[in-house]
Amino acid sequence: MTTIENNLGQIHARIAAACASASRPVTSVQLLAVSKTFGADTVREAVLAGQRSFGENYIQEAVEKIAAVRAMQLAGGEALQWHCIGPIQSNKTRLVAENFDWAQTVDRLKIAERLSAQRPLGMARLNVCIQVNVDGGATKSGVMAEQALELAQAMVKLPNLQLRGIMSIPDDAPDFEAQCAVHKKAKAVFESIKASGLAGLEHFDTLSMGMTGDLDAAVAAGSTMVRVGSGIFGRRTYGTPTP
Repeated sequence: MTTIENNLGQIHARIAAACASASRPVTSVQLLAVSKTFGADTVREAVLAGQRSFGENYIQEAVEKIAAVRAMQLAGGEALQWHCIGPIQSNKTRLVAENFDWAQTVDRLKIAERLSAQRPLGMARLNVCIQVNVDGGATKSGVMAEQALELAQAMVKLPNLQLRGIMSIPDDAPDFEAQCAVHKKAKAVFESIKASGLAGLEHFDTLSMGMTGDLDAAVAAGSTMVRVGSGIFGRRTYGTPTP
């Protein structure tokens, strides 16, 4: 068993235990492997261990990696899902629209409009999440909680996007209870949009929150997708992706 395979097993066991504690089915939580700074060979190792969904923060690095992994002979020929989970600037929207299956960090209508306009013909709608700033910090990415519904109302009208849910990246919290409290803020935003009666929310089913350090609390608070990097791939070395 490889290190990555072993780590994936441990993360799945944590998710299963967290789901059991929250009286949730384990199938209600998806694992997104955050592969930023790790190269295509490392991703392939995770694929061979059964992982199919990957999150990337650095768009240019990700595009090169996606192409490299696509060129590899993958077990069973199964398609992978690629999620953009990093900041999206206007000059990078075309790369996201053309190469990713998901964009989780949309917090401005301008970015959403560009992603929709630049999604190539023949590709499925780009799955998108609204990034919400649950901490309220003025310098943090994400729309403020009270503005999320207004953004959702505009985004569901864009023809090449599929609004799937809410994503949050809160600051570190000191303990389990504090982690749960901040994740519950994102859950409340998710539920308020879902209950709004807004047309176009047929696939609004994703609450992306929780990472290596707080995934247990995130699952307890209702997360449907946890984003785990170091818990799978180990400590990162920033710079050129490892091969």
